[in-house]
Amino acid sequence: MSRVVAENILQGEESVQFYDQRVQPMEMSQASAYSSPTLGQLLKRVGDVTKEVTGDETPVHQVLDMSSDNQSIGPHALPFVLSFNNLTYSVKTRRKITLPAILRRPVAGTIAGDPVAGENLFARTTKVLLDNISGEARDGEIIAVLGASGSGKSTLIDGLANRIAKESLKGTITLNGEPLDSRLLKVISAYVMQDDLLYPMLTVEETLMFAAEFRLPRTLSKSKKKMRVQALIDQLGLRNAAKTIIGDEGHRGVSGGERRRVSIGIDIIHDPIILFLDEPTSGLDSTSAFMVVKVLQRIAQSGSIVIMSIHQPSYRILSLLDRMLFLSRGQTVYSGSPMNLPHFFADFGHPIPDSENRTEFALDLIRELEGSPGGTKSLVEFNKTWQNTKRSNQNPETVTPSHGLSLKEAISASISRGKLVSGTTSDIHTSPTSMVPTYANPFWTEMVTLSKRSFTNSWRVPELFGIRLGAIVVTGFILATMFWQLDNSPKGVQERLGFFAFAMSTTFYTCADALPVFLQERYIFMRETAYNAYRRSSYCLSHAIVSLPALIFLSFAFAAITFWAVGLDGGFSGFMFYFGIILASFWAGNSFVTFLSGVVPSVMLGYTIVVAILAYFLLFSGFFMNRDRIPSYWIWFHYLSLVKYPYEAVLQNEFDDPTKCFVKGIQMFDNSPLGNVPNALKEKLLSTMSDTLNVKITSSTCVTTGADILVQQGITDLSKWNCFWICIAWGFFFRVLFYFSLLLGSKNKRR
Repeated sequence: MSRVVAENILQGEESVQFYDQRVQPMEMSQASAYSSPTLGQLLKRVGDVTKEVTGDETPVHQVLDMSSDNQSIGPHALPFVLSFNNLTYSVKTRRKITLPAILRRPVAGTIAGDPVAGENLFARTTKVLLDNISGEARDGEIIAVLGASGSGKSTLIDGLANRIAKESLKGTITLNGEPLDSRLLKVISAYVMQDDLLYPMLTVEETLMFAAEFRLPRTLSKSKKKMRVQALIDQLGLRNAAKTIIGDEGHRGVSGGERRRVSIGIDIIHDPIILFLDEPTSGLDSTSAFMVVKVLQRIAQSGSIVIMSIHQPSYRILSLLDRMLFLSRGQTVYSGSPMNLPHFFADFGHPIPDSENRTEFALDLIRELEGSPGGTKSLVEFNKTWQNTKRSNQNPETVTPSHGLSLKEAISASISRGKLVSGTTSDIHTSPTSMVPTYANPFWTEMVTLSKRSFTNSWRVPELFGIRLGAIVVTGFILATMFWQLDNSPKGVQERLGFFAFAMSTTFYTCADALPVFLQERYIFMRETAYNAYRRSSYCLSHAIVSLPALIFLSFAFAAITFWAVGLDGGFSGFMFYFGIILASFWAGNSFVTFLSGVVPSVMLGYTIVVAILAYFLLFSGFFMNRDRIPSYWIWFHYLSLVKYPYEAVLQNEFDDPTKCFVKGIQMFDNSPLGNVPNALKEKLLSTMSDTLNVKITSSTCVTTGADILVQQGITDLSKWNCFWICIAWGFFFRVLFYFSLLLGSKNKRR
């Protein structure tokens, strides 16, 4: 009834312009001159007759009129009807085995639930989560799915929202009588999860603005997007919290009810046709819960289908619902209007007392029946009979048609009224799937917006970067003071080798901090990409771009602290290559850890794997054992080691000068049993060796150059620049693997 009244008010009410009164008349005239279809010309007010009576000041849901004329299909037609028939979903579970059940010998009269003789202890059983659920949802209405915990509420919402694999979900889902394509559903719908997954350091206004950048097309100007966000902030009742950060455990932010409304706002910014919500009132007080559902009612009245699961609605919320679907262990026990609920239970023999809340009574009765021997089978069968009787008693002339428009016509009508403002076309001659683009914006726009959002969120937590920088500075300072001004003696050579091995492995270990970055954003990413807010490739590229400035700064800090303090060779050009190879190491290590974050499920498991693999990389790098000494069955790991390439590159950068000598004359006896022999005796040994070899060797004769050291270390197959580019290539390789891990591992669908 409220929907019909609202439509009549809509027909007779003067349309209100989308722009607020601060917009100049010149700007208004320019906006009205846009060719069809345009965005942001007029704001339609969808009325609610109870507003004047109750004094409800909740702002109405505002839609953008995209038509250039008034010939769009009138509001009396029913544009959208979502029907679902015989939805069935089951999963296989393993039998729970207890120790007594395994050890006990099967005897007569075994306890129910124990495996009988000859039965496989590890057999998988089937659990039915949805059992032939049918119903329909219309635009302008809110359909609420109710039931006790484990009744199948969230499973049904997931099934309707295409979050269950097609091969697992049986039954049909149609929109206006036509099968609903999964690609089309992603574009015309939105899904609000039960958990509020938001970036903690962004303000409410910034969060909604970034959602607008993703969801609204590039053709819509920045000013119009801001107007859309401001209108949505007023509609959601978030004006007082607009400049407040979302917050998390360590930063105080908005309240729980405000977080929930922000979560809804980011998914309705583009005005979807179908809105799914999984318990949007969970954890909220009665006032906040009522306000959330009131917002959903406004959204429904603007021409959207709203389907939500709800645990136990209050009396006020009950007055806002149009249809209810009660579930019990995956079966329908009631489907219809809240007004018919007393009549239904009265016919069932359990009248609802006037003093009790209808839904509380219904849920208590269902829970009581579930605990009885027969379960809710009697109520399920009665519901079928009651529904059939109700349909047979209806006057055929008063029955609302299941759908009045084809899917193409309905989408075109909604576009003309301002729904689906994510770059749609109103060309009715195209197929429904091609009428709406897969993504609202091009690749580069998504990449810029993602990068800006990530920078904004991380910039407000400077302590995280400060800790990373502190770790690098402290490590560099310790290495610089430990290996201060190494000489060119044989001992200095060994100390240089140790410094390079530790420094290059340290750059990889300090990249482990990249592990929790994506793990903390994983479910935000899955929620946004599930309904095509942006491409996965855009996210991967922006993720890499955002990490580069920090890597450059950290690399330069480490190189500047250690290069001259240790006394490394090469001058300015040598320093630049040293800085470059450290940056390449950071890049490869960061990419490797980022790839692991896309594979592992938790931070603790990820850290364990990272530390173990990096230890193996160091072991096979060539520092502890030369390449020609590594067993043939492990040589493949040597070439996979990320530490190998920067280690060999810095050695060549240090020792590739053929004129520089590292071992002269009597220094050749250092690090040997003859090292403590007096120098006079060493000179006599050199003289004897000269006579024997017929080569004059004095205390100043160069015995070992840098090239000789490289040969001794087995570094002969790759140049330092080859090592540098291989290190860069490893980074890109792991970024590609990260992309595929997101592509394959973020479907977020039940099996």
